[in-house]
Formats: sequence, structure tokens, C-alpha cells
Amino acid sequence: MEFRILGPVEARRDGTVLPLTGSKIHTVLTALLLARGRVVSDGRLSEFLWGWSPPTTMKAQIYTYVSRLRKQFDGDVEIARCQPGYALAPGDSWIDSVEYDRLDRLGREALEARHFDKASTLLAAALELWRGSPFASTSEFLCESEVPQWEEAWSATLSCRIEADLARGRHHELVAELTRMVAVHPLDERLRAQLMTALYRASRQGDALSVYQQGRSLLREELGIDPGPALREVHRQVLEGREFASPGRTRVVAGSTGPYGGRGTTGPAGARAPLPAVRPVPAMLPPDVTHFTGHAMPLAEVVYELRGTARPAHPGRRHRVVITGMPGAGKSALALRAAHLLRDQFTDGQLYADFGGTEDSRPDAQGVLRNFLRALGTPAHALPESAEDRVQLYRRILADRRVLVVLDNVVDAAEVAPLLPTGARSRSILTCRAPAALDGAFRLIRLHPLGTDEALALLASGAGPERVAAEASAAVSLAELCDHSPLALRICALRLAEDPRARVTALLSRLLPARRRLDELRHGGLDVRSGLRSAYAALPASSVRTLRRLTVLAENDFSAAGATAVLRTDEREAEEALEALADARLIDVTGVGPDQRLIYRLPSLVRLFAQEQPPEPAAGKPSGQHWEQPPVREWGRAKPQG
Repeated sequence: MEFRILGPVEARRDGTVLPLTGSKIHTVLTALLLARGRVVSDGRLSEFLWGWSPPTTMKAQIYTYVSRLRKQFDGDVEIARCQPGYALAPGDSWIDSVEYDRLDRLGREALEARHFDKASTLLAAALELWRGSPFASTSEFLCESEVPQWEEAWSATLSCRIEADLARGRHHELVAELTRMVAVHPLDERLRAQLMTALYRASRQGDALSVYQQGRSLLREELGIDPGPALREVHRQVLEGREFASPGRTRVVAGSTGPYGGRGTTGPAGARAPLPAVRPVPAMLPPDVTHFTGHAMPLAEVVYELRGTARPAHPGRRHRVVITGMPGAGKSALALRAAHLLRDQFTDGQLYADFGGTEDSRPDAQGVLRNFLRALGTPAHALPESAEDRVQLYRRILADRRVLVVLDNVVDAAEVAPLLPTGARSRSILTCRAPAALDGAFRLIRLHPLGTDEALALLASGAGPERVAAEASAAVSLAELCDHSPLALRICALRLAEDPRARVTALLSRLLPARRRLDELRHGGLDVRSGLRSAYAALPASSVRTLRRLTVLAENDFSAAGATAVLRTDEREAEEALEALADARLIDVTGVGPDQRLIYRLPSLVRLFAQEQPPEPAAGKPSGQHWEQPPVREWGRAKPQG
């Protein structure tokens, strides 16, 4: 068996990826692997899965996830129940995090012994095991707890590898890499010192001094401190124009490749696009949401995460918030409300783009990037021709600015990655249904249906508190027909607001017939069916079939065992199919039944929409309307032999 957690979590047997779907099961597996044979308590697993708000069925759900892992491993890897939790015995399995630690240790030992070629090779091999942000497909709670220390370890490994390469005289090749790294980690003084060293030895003394001045300004502005002694010493030696030791443990003589040794560099080919001479302050946010109601706790979490400066303990943290939930859950409304509450915090402006709409009308990320650059003051004639150069210009402009970037209705997380600011002062909010593909540290805010009191308050925002109170029973029934969805309830509130004489019971009677409900739930540009159509179109063909078949179930709540007959599969495959729909935010996990099986819920509005769709095509005939899930990409290095 092979386990890979330094990126999206994967388990492989004989090179084949096992079908472990869903962030919850990935979270349990990662927690057990990180423990390295030690017992992980039920309480610790619960924190990783649900944070501080575990369900009452916590232990039963954990047991279910462990059982699914055991079935997949088929005895190759043992997961034992050891009070007060579980422990994983990997046997002879290969685990990328364990291999990373081994290579990192050997590389540091070689560096200490001044075996620079060997150190560079070992440390580079350790870094190659990373395939993105570690534990990327696990819960936000595990990521918040574990990712910072692993990112710190990665940064230390990178710094040691660069130190070894500087000792080997590879300063010319290192300049571009270190420039990128300093842009991503602007408060890392060791990286900045290494960049100054590489620039100095490449006959770019002025650029080295400029890097120091930028770092000193940023440290003072963000943290209120001056550069540390190591960075100041490199700065002093650059000013004196003499050879000096690299900012690590070893002294390296520049020799013929020193600052005046004749092998200088003229920098990257091609002219760099100029930064804007003035600093326009873009204000691209749409109008604030009127009568925002509900989701008070998620709103407070978003505002708390994005307010203030970067924490000194985690200089690489980028303060990105991702708001996710079912269609109509109020993701966009929450993002806009938070953005407007924070406007005064982002004095250099706010950028906004909506990636919603049909596939033909949806904007592409490069078009949005051009709009952002123009809003930030870059004239049309100065826009770089290549996409990569535009991204670099965008990041340079935002490097020292405090800008809020809001990306609404994101469909392809990888596509919008270039739009996310990397500077320490800017922040970003994304809304999307399925955030699993997002890379990098972010705070995940998942929206659930409103409670009854919140739903009635939203209705009252349009109809008036007196009207709702006078017909309280009808209002509660109306909220239930709307699945307590903020979008559906807002539409009802607007319809009631249009006619002060209209009764809540009259609107309820119009929504009662199932065949008419989705027709009634639209008002102006708001349309429940439209949001469901977008989510449905993004499903792979297998999930489309699953959703279509679930509509014949008599109840909205069901287990995988109860769905096997309609899904025409066994219980294990039914669990995987239902987990995929839950990740797509079209069904919910609501608890655990008496038989210890997870209970799923199909919202009534999703059921009605799915029932409207054309029947699934006959076996062997492509739909033409949906597409199969793309194959899993092969990541990482091959398993070491011997």
C-alpha cells in the first residue's frame, strides 16, 4: 500500500488509487497516518471532523468512516480500536510524509557535513514529494490545526536546499526561484537574505539592496519590527561590496562568480511591464444586500478571519475565506454583506468578479485578470501579452497593497487561482459549491439551511413582522416548503412585499402543488431553478444517474442501505455515490440511524428539479448533456525500490 497526504489525500494499492471519496473519510485517514501508530482519541478525531460543534452521533459516524477504510484496505493495513480511539498499523506501506522526514533528515546531515551536492539532491527529493498544500482534501478543522507546522517544515527544507545550492555556486539559477518565494512569503527573513545573496553574487548589488529596503518597510508596516540581525548583516556586507557567507551555517566563497567576477546576469529576457504610476482605488463591489437576515455566526466568522493584519506566528497565511453550501444557501449574499462590512479595512480598494451564469456566458479568469489590472491603474497598452506575465504583474501590484478580492460563484477553483492575492496585506473571499480542488490555506465556511426562527425573520423582512406573526403557522409551513433555503425564502418575502394585502396562506397555497413550486419560486432575477440547474450541469454522469434514481424514494431521509435498491448497486458503492453528491452540496448528511449507518437527506426542491430532467439515457448511449468524471491525475514520485 502507498499513502500520499502531502497534497490531495490518496491511498494506492499496486499503483491503483482506491476510491476513498469525501473529505470526512480523508480526514480520518490523514489523522491516523499523522499519528504514526499512536492512538488518536475519538475526541481528537471529532475536532478534526467537526471542530467545536460535533453532532450527538459523533462516535457512530467515526465508526462508520473507520469501517469504510477497513473495507477498502482489505486487511493490508490494520485499524485497531484502542480506547479511547483508533490506531493505524501501516505494516510495510510507503507513506510520503514518512519518506519526506527521512530525506529531510539525511539532507540536513549532509549539509552539516558540507557535502553540498548530496544535500541538494536529498533535500530536492524531499520537496518533490509535495504535490500542493498538504491534506488538501480533508476538513478545514484538520487543516487549521496541522497545515501551519507542515508548511513551516517545508519552508525550512526549501531554505536548506537553497543554502546547499548557494554553496555550489548556483546563484544565477536561484534568483528567479527566490524572487517567487519572497513574493509568496514576504515576511520570511531567511528567504529574503538568500535572495540578496544570490543577487549580489550575480552582480546585481542594487537589486539586492532594493530587496532589503522592501523587506524592512514591510516588517515595520505589518509587524512593527526591524529586520533581524542575520538580514541586517547580509545588508551590511552588500553595502561594503565584499564576499560574505550565505545566510546559513556555512561560509561560501564567491570566487570567479562573485559580484565582480565576470559572469553577471542582465535579468530575465524581455522588458517588465511597468507598475502604475498612480494608485487608483477600485470599488467593484455590487450594492450591499438589503435586509440581510440569518447566518449570523458564519458572517461573524468571515469578518473575524479577514479583519486585521497577518499573524507573526504564521507569516505565510493568506487569509482566504471560502463560503460553500447548497444552491440557494445564501453564499453570495453572505460574501457581499461581509465585504461591505470590511470596506473601511481595505483602503486600497475592492475587486469583484462573478463567475456565475451559463457556460457560454461565464467570464474566463484571464478576462477578469485584465479587468482587475485596468481597475488597478494599468493602461491597456502596458498589459503584458502572456498570461504568466499578467499574473506576475498583478501580484507585484498587490504585493504592498491592502485590497479585498471577492470571487463569486466560482466553478473551477484551479482557474481562479491566479486571481488570489499572495501579499500579506490583501484578503480574498470565494463562494463555490465544492471547494475540494482549492489549493493553499483557507478558512472554509459551510452554510446550512436556516433555522426556523431565522427563516421567519427573513420572511418578516419583506412581509413585515406583523403579517408573519398573524399567520405564524402558515409562515412555518411556507419555510418548510422552501427547505429553509435563504434564496427561496427571499423570493417569498419579495413577493409578499409587493402586495401588502396578500396573505401568507395565499402564497402557501400556490406553493403546495409540487408541480408548480419551482415555477412560483422566482422573482425578477432571482430563480431557485436556475441555481439548481447550474449545480446539476456540473455533475459527472455517474452523479446525475444517482440523483435521478434517488427521486423515486418515498422519504427525503435515507441511508446507503436503504438506497441500494433504487441505485441498483451494493451498499459500499451506494455510500461512495451518496458521498459524491454530498460533496457537490446537493444532498446533506443529517445524522446516524439506529443501525449506525449515515442518514442522508434529499432536499425537496432538489428532488423536484431532478424529477423535471429528461430520463437517463439507455445503457451504452452517451447523454450529450453530461460528461464522465475526468481520470485521476498521477501525482508524486514513484515508490522507491528496495
